Amino acid sequence: MSHYFFAGKIPEETKLAMKGNMDELRKQFPFRRWVHHEDLHITLAFLGAAPEGKLEKACSLVGRALATTDAFPLAMNGLGTFGRKDSPRVFWASLSKSEQLTKLRGSVFTACEEAGFQLETRPFSPHVTLARNWEGEGPFIPGKLDEQPLNLGFMLEEVVLYRTNIGTTPKYEPIKRFRLKSLGPQ
Repeated sequence: MSHYFFAGKIPEETKLAMKGNMDELRKQFPFRRWVHHEDLHITLAFLGAAPEGKLEKACSLVGRALATTDAFPLAMNGLGTFGRKDSPRVFWASLSKSEQLTKLRGSVFTACEEAGFQLETRPFSPHVTLARNWEGEGPFIPGKLDEQPLNLGFMLEEVVLYRTNIGTTPKYEPIKRFRLKSLGPQ
């Protein structure tokens, strides 16, 4: 069964630049599964399996909530992990602190709850997942993350409803797009 989620779309040129960074990081950080660069995103609300009517309602409410939201700048500017310090479960790129991103996530999250979805209640920790499941021969050394410079700026201009297609690469398929308001001529 497919799962669905709303996410901030990372621009294609930023994904390609991050692919180069990930190729280098892979040499130093042996994780079992690396995310395909086309699947890089910023999760705003994970819905799980969902009936079509409920998805349509969520899309309608998200569209309304984002109708007046402006595009805004962000940057991937560091690296981190979730899970055990010596054997992390998730390896990620951090995002610059952004009130706009927190507000955007709140709008999407609230719209999805209004559509009837039960969402995860953990605090929002904005990041871009790069890899999963440490499989190095020795323990992971968190201090090595500070040695990896990362500063990729981009404009967040779109929120997307994605469907997960297990067994395909890339595995996230855009179902519906919500363009944020442009800040000037394009």
